[in-house]
Amino acid sequence: MLARFLAGGACAVGMLAAVFVTPAAAHPYDQYIRGRSFFGALFGPSIARGVVSYATNQKPGTIVVSTAQRRLYLVLGNGQALSYAIAVGAAGHAWSGINQVTAKREWPDWTPPEEMLQRRPDLPRHMAGGPDNPMGARAIYLGSSLYRIHGSNDPDKIGQAVSSGCIRMTNQDVIDLYSRVQIGATVIVQ
Repeated sequence: MLARFLAGGACAVGMLAAVFVTPAAAHPYDQYIRGRSFFGALFGPSIARGVVSYATNQKPGTIVVSTAQRRLYLVLGNGQALSYAIAVGAAGHAWSGINQVTAKREWPDWTPPEEMLQRRPDLPRHMAGGPDNPMGARAIYLGSSLYRIHGSNDPDKIGQAVSSGCIRMTNQDVIDLYSRVQIGATVIVQ
């Protein structure tokens, strides 16, 4: 009887440990995101990511950005995609086209381009990566363009047309996308 109780207790302890143990952080700042995202994951907004039906002839791993819907779709195949909420370029900064993922960075530094500095001379000339950096937790670089798919330290702007052309995501979502996307993946912005 005692052996059965202990075995059952060990099972319960093991299940609790599985619930509360998180994998080691890929980057030291990731603990910041995990700490902030726990309740967001439980009580997040209705714009959360999820698998959706998505008819396309694009191959799995392709990213399709719908600026009109303000959604990013990662094609999974078999008529499905992973859908994420995004912020897109403000009026005058929106764009469309096809590119490839050429690089990925964790907690990237930010150097505003000259065009942005002309509009906003109050911006810093360079900012090291971290929780206060507007590039957020991850950046996915698109070809040789100035545009990126990146996180945001202002998640309330997700779903809006507010950026200088970059595709913004919540830090939780960009970390998820970053882990799924390969260098060389096609990115279609429409």
